[in-house]
Amino acid sequence: MVQELLVAIVAALCAGALYVAAGARVVKQYEQGVLFRLGRVTGSVRQPGFNLVIPFADRLHKVNMQIVTLPVPAQEGITRDNVTVRVDAVVYFRVVDAVSALVKVEDYKFAVSQMAQTSLRSIIGKSDLDDLLSNREQLNQGLELMIDSPAVGWGVQVDRVEIKDVSLPDTMKRSMARQAEADRERRARIINADAEFQASKKLAEAAQQMESTPAALQLRLLQTIVAVAAEKNSTLVLPFPVELLRFLERAQQPAPNGAAGPGLPGRPDAVHPDGAVREDTAALRHPPG
Repeated sequence: MVQELLVAIVAALCAGALYVAAGARVVKQYEQGVLFRLGRVTGSVRQPGFNLVIPFADRLHKVNMQIVTLPVPAQEGITRDNVTVRVDAVVYFRVVDAVSALVKVEDYKFAVSQMAQTSLRSIIGKSDLDDLLSNREQLNQGLELMIDSPAVGWGVQVDRVEIKDVSLPDTMKRSMARQAEADRERRARIINADAEFQASKKLAEAAQQMESTPAALQLRLLQTIVAVAAEKNSTLVLPFPVELLRFLERAQQPAPNGAAGPGLPGRPDAVHPDGAVREDTAALRHPPG
C-alpha cells in the first residue's frame, strides 16, 4: 500500500514537472507577450519575466518593443520642376500596442516599409529639387506625418524619418556646377569693381591734395624712385607730364586749308574770283631786282 502511494506521488510529481516544463515561457525585458488561447486573445499582455501557459491550448507570441531602424530602398521619381532624382530614406519606429501589431496587420514591418516607399514617391512628386537639397527638415516632417497616420491603427509609432541621399543625373550635376561657378565669378567681379571704385575715390582725393600742394608730387616722385631702386632694378620709371604730350600734339597739327598766318604767304596757286593772280603771290614768285 505504501509502495503504491509512493509510486502515485512520484507519477504526480513527474506529471507536474512535465506540465510546468511544457507551459513555461520566458519573456525578455525588451519584449511583450500576447497570449492566444484556442485562437483568441486572452487576458492582458504578458510582461517580461517567467510566464506559465496551458500546454497545447495556449500560444504565446512575443513582440519586440525596441526601436526598429528600417531602411527605405531608393525611389526614383520626377520632382515638381521636372528633374529625375533617386531618393532613399530611413524610418525609425517602434511598437506601442503589441495586440494591434499582431491582430490588425499581418506583418507590421512589411506594412511600414511599403507605406514609407509610397510616401517617399509622393513627397518627391510634390517637391522641387531645391527643397530636396536644402529644405530636408520640412520634408522629413511631412514624410513622417504621411507614414505615421495609417501606422497608428497598427499599434506602431513612427519616431523619426530621415532622407539620407538624393542622387542626381550627371548632366544636372554639371549644370549645377556651372551655375555655382558663374555665381562665384559674378561675386568676384562685383568685389573687384567695388574695390576699383573705392580706389578711384581715394586717388581722386590724393590728386586734389597734390594739386593744392605741388611739392607733394615731387615727394611722391622721389618715393617712386626709392621704391624702384630698392628692388635692384636697372630700369628707372619716371612720370611724364601729360600736359607736355598734349602741347606737342597741338603743335604738330597742320593749319587749316587756305589760311595763312600773319606775314606768311598763302598758296602759290591762289587766285581771285576774276582769275587774276594775287599780287603778294606774284611778288614772291618774281622778286624785284
